[in-house]
Amino acid sequence: MGDNKTHGVPALLSFFIPGLGQLIKGQILKAIFIWIAMAISGALTIILIGYITTPIIWIWQIFDAYNN
Repeated sequence: MGDNKTHGVPALLSFFIPGLGQLIKGQILKAIFIWIAMAISGALTIILIGYITTPIIWIWQIFDAYNN
């Protein structure tokens, strides 16, 4: 039961702030990669592709924070 909390808290944190769950778990490079990817994807909303890539990155990083 306690194991679910160690997975759920980083996923919950990543839901609100992308990359924070990875940072809490000690995956610093992955968190930095997520921040860079979200910034690039956010900038790409200007040419509309960011509206597709941003939710994909956001969902993936929540899934990753929960499972890894």
